[in-house]
Amino acid sequence: MMLGKMFIFSAPSGAGKTTIVHRLLNKNLNLEFSISATSRPIRSNETHGKDYYFLTIDEFKQKIAKYEFVEWEEVYKNRFYGTLRSEVDRIWAKGNHVIFDVDVVGGLNIKKRFPDNALSIFIMPPSIDELEKRLRLRSTDSSEDIETRIAKAKEEIAFAKKFDIIIYNNILDVAISEAENVIRNFINK
Repeated sequence: MMLGKMFIFSAPSGAGKTTIVHRLLNKNLNLEFSISATSRPIRSNETHGKDYYFLTIDEFKQKIAKYEFVEWEEVYKNRFYGTLRSEVDRIWAKGNHVIFDVDVVGGLNIKKRFPDNALSIFIMPPSIDELEKRLRLRSTDSSEDIETRIAKAKEEIAFAKKFDIIIYNNILDVAISEAENVIRNFINK
């Protein structure tokens, strides 16, 4: 099986990475989204096997023990997120490139494991205040969860310089265009 390229998008929650990734999937780049696994509860607008592979904490820990993850992280207490090796293999078998929407530590771990095939991209929010505003407008998290995400965002931003590329998401269409150019260049490398 030919190894394709990997595009790792990481950012604090609310920075716009998921929106950017979904828009890039509609471009003609042979990208396919790597569906992450998580132990967090499913939200009403989500579908198992489309948004995430929703696993129980026990199922997640069993897969960790069997080395079935390319990377995994306990992002919050008993909230695991990870990338299944079978997911990467499935995408490469189709001749596509893998695009990831993962947390900062997971993203850096993928880059470490696939240094030549992976490009790590950090999406930087305009500011912490703007990030908090976006999270509140989303109305998917409690105030307590938003406070936790903001505290985590400050930690994650400190990792930005470890990524291959930082894209500032001040204007969404500009950030998408920049991401598309970076991807095209890496594919053609």
